[in-house]
Order: sequence, then C-alpha cells, then structure tokens
Amino acid sequence: MEEKQRTIKDYLTEFGLLNVVPEEILPYMSLSSYQPGEWVCSQGEAADTLYFLVHGKIKIYTTSSEGKTLVLSFKTPLDLVGDIEYIQRCETLNTVEAVTPVQMLAVQYRWLDRFGDQNAAFLRFMLDIITKKFFMKSSSLSFNLLYPAEVRLASYLLSIVDDGTEEAVNSRIKLEILKDAAGMIGVSYRHMNRILSQWTEAGLVERELDGITLRNREELKELSKYGSYES
Repeated sequence: MEEKQRTIKDYLTEFGLLNVVPEEILPYMSLSSYQPGEWVCSQGEAADTLYFLVHGKIKIYTTSSEGKTLVLSFKTPLDLVGDIEYIQRCETLNTVEAVTPVQMLAVQYRWLDRFGDQNAAFLRFMLDIITKKFFMKSSSLSFNLLYPAEVRLASYLLSIVDDGTEEAVNSRIKLEILKDAAGMIGVSYRHMNRILSQWTEAGLVERELDGITLRNREELKELSKYGSYES
C-alpha cells in the first residue's frame, strides 16, 4: 500500500496504537506529511502537539546560544515527538527535521489532557518511550564526546542517505547538505574536507562539484560500527 493512500487507522493498527491510545482521542488525530529538510518543530517554539512518527526518518538536533548545532540522533518509526514537552509543559527542546518523506500522526495536548491523563495503558506507553529517549540522548552525547570525527561523519552521512530503499545505494549528498554536516557533528568544515579527501583516495566516496557520492558503503558502515546516531 502506498504511503499517501494510508489512513490514520492503518497506522494505528500497524503499530498497535489502538491498544494504547484512548478511543476518545482518535477523532482528534490528524495525519501530517513532511518533505526532506522540512521542520516538524523548532527548538524554543511553543509546544502544543504530540506527534507519532509512523513513516520515514527524522533528525533531532540542538542549537547552542552561540548558534552552533549538534546532531543528537536520527529516529525511525515508531517514535514520539513532543512527549517530554507534554509532560514537562516546556518549550520545544530540540529541532526535528525530516530526512526522508515523513508521515506523523498528530494530536494536540488539550485532548491528551482531557482523555489521556488517567489512562494507564497510554501513560505506560509514554513512560516507555521517554525512558528510552533519555537513554539514547545519553548515548548520543557520549558518542559526540568519545568517538573521532571519522566515525561520527561516517555515521552521519549513512544516516542521512539510508532510507532502507534500493535507491539509497551509492547515494549522492548535495553540497549544501554536506556543508551542514560539519557543524552537526561538531567539527570544522576544513577538518571534514580533510577526512573526505582521505576517503576519496581510499575509494569510499567520490567528490563532485555539487557534492559527494558514497561509493563504498560497507567500509563506511564498518567505520561507523563503533558508534551511531541511529536509535
């Protein structure tokens, strides 16, 4: 079944959400679509919606007061966006961006307050997701601190091109996306270029005027096996 033809009920059934989402909330759920590069939510903005990631891949990153960005993780279904903000009643903690075409089930907090606060199955589901998220955040911060730039860059590049399809093999990464990669993994653009030059000589990537193409994904996967941004 094509993603554009799928309904809210299709996704609820696929991920077993009919067993955890209170029935009273279902009429207030909507299905939202996002294209690669589009924000689902932005750090610091008011949070009022809980999102269920049911298709595609998203990137989670944080921005410091100095404007520096750092990628925290990549997420695939099933996951939640806005869950911590719902519990803490705080502004959006991180920016969430679509890496591939993404489908989200969305429900406003006001309906969760009205129908979900006393539902044990729903609260247990939220608790499970949130505790896993804190574990992943700890792991991602350790990854950024402990692993060399080569490992972080390999993991990042594989994460932004690998959407699980046959077309992802030897994927090209455009120059504008590549420029963001350095900041996302916490290194200078010059340092990243040195790594890419070494990889070009080794046949791992092919450099072009408008970007690069990953030529030896197996070697890059071997390099990134020591740590990953993937959940």
